[in-house]
Amino acid sequence: MGIIQRFKDIMSSNINALLDKAEDPEKMIDQYMRNLESDLGKVKAETASVMAEETRAKRELDECEEEIDKLQQYAEKAVIAGNDADAKQFLAQKAQMVSKQEALKQAYDAAADNAAKMRQMHDKLCKDIAELDARRDAIKAKVKVAKTQERLNKIGASVDGARSNLSAFDRMEAKANKMLDEANAMAELNRSSQESSLDDLMSKYDSQPSSQVDDELAALKAKLGK
Repeated sequence: MGIIQRFKDIMSSNINALLDKAEDPEKMIDQYMRNLESDLGKVKAETASVMAEETRAKRELDECEEEIDKLQQYAEKAVIAGNDADAKQFLAQKAQMVSKQEALKQAYDAAADNAAKMRQMHDKLCKDIAELDARRDAIKAKVKVAKTQERLNKIGASVDGARSNLSAFDRMEAKANKMLDEANAMAELNRSSQESSLDDLMSKYDSQPSSQVDDELAALKAKLGK
């Protein structure tokens, strides 16, 4: 029953659902296939045993039928020979064999039915294993694609992280540029302020009256007695 039950579980159950629960679908499907191959070996052995029983039952039935025919022939010979007593013995023995024949016929029919069922299950198991073997290759191919996609996703996440770092770097660089521009502007303002003070000082002296004005002023004072 264990073999048949597991066979039913794999065939009728959702092998894909079972694989979904597995950590490694590739390993799990290989294990399922190994279990099925093991079960197939047991089914083959059981089928062979049931078929052997069918053969034995058929042989016993054939031998019984041959014995019945032989007893019938001897009974007929005894009657022809005028030995009714011998004929009765042969017919009595024949009656026992006919009774036995009925039991052997029932045993053979049961054995033949069991053998047919076992052969049918064996053939179906072989067919389903072949189909699952083909599906295994397809499932493994899908798993490989999925694992590749997972690696790509991780790489993509790393690239996104790198882009985030680059963006932060750009912000820091912009901030540094702003600080430098502000410092240069302040230096320019300080330099402009110093140059303005110096220009004012120089203009103070540049604005003194010319020597001609001084001469005229001196002449005017002399005239006025100043």
